[in-house]
Amino acid sequence: MVMSLPTTRVLAVLELLQAHGRMSGPELARRVGVDGRTLRRYVASLEEIGVPVTAERGRHGGYALVPDFKLPPMVFTNDEALALALGLLAARGLGLAGAVPAVASAQAKLERVMPEALKRRVRAIDDTVALDLARTDASGGTGADNAALVVLSQAAQARQRVRLRYRTASGTSERDFDPWGLAWRGGRWYAVGHCHLRGGMRSFRLDRIEHVHDVPASFGRPEGFDILAHLVFSVATLSRTYAIEVLLRTDLATAQRETFDTIGVLEPAGEGTLLFAQADDLAWFARELSRLPFDFEIRHPEALREALRAQVARLQCLAS
Repeated sequence: MVMSLPTTRVLAVLELLQAHGRMSGPELARRVGVDGRTLRRYVASLEEIGVPVTAERGRHGGYALVPDFKLPPMVFTNDEALALALGLLAARGLGLAGAVPAVASAQAKLERVMPEALKRRVRAIDDTVALDLARTDASGGTGADNAALVVLSQAAQARQRVRLRYRTASGTSERDFDPWGLAWRGGRWYAVGHCHLRGGMRSFRLDRIEHVHDVPASFGRPEGFDILAHLVFSVATLSRTYAIEVLLRTDLATAQRETFDTIGVLEPAGEGTLLFAQADDLAWFARELSRLPFDFEIRHPEALREALRAQVARLQCLAS
């Protein structure tokens, strides 16, 4: 442990005593990186700010906090608590070698001084939220209501049914909803779970939720349910104007690598890989196909072939 500023070292002494209960003077000084005289000065600094430390001499002596002493609870606003919980979750998901133990250590330190209600809120986010950090479009969506995220994450953790007032292009409706979890993907927040109005699994954008509150009912959820995988599949198979089938003349692994996961559903076929998709804009879909580095065959619709011909003609015009 490398320390620089005296204030940092004083706080390190407090953290070590909180974590270990009692430590010998030499061991505590070694861990902080100072000599015995400086350590005694740091202990005096803690006592000056109201942290009572006991010191016992002798072979089995050492330093310890006064029994039952606790720091005052840390106070956060709702938005600060949400930012804290999401920050810890995002740091763990970045894939850095040291992130997981560092996040666990930071969370343990914070929870020692958090009031119980805040601990439950942070743990609810940790247990029920998934972040797709690989595909984030910062301009893709508007901010969601933080209150909805907090209520839904706590309801998902407690298996508590909620009632949503949800806004769509056709108007506003209310429904009972069993939130299985939440996910951040492509610049937007989604709640995934069972919709009692439609009688099946649905995904709802949080920025379209006008109000949410608990209702007196609970629900069950399958263990190991993958929130992000379900969200990707539901977006890829959402019913649109055109149903598309394309044979990609390559293996499944290559097809997965060269396409993005919400373009559709990929299935291995004898001749290659079948792509099943839905789209409203065939010109856009033709542009996506034109980027592929392997051959393909459009099975249907015929209109997609026409859109691809138009795309080829446009590219030839640009190249000439």
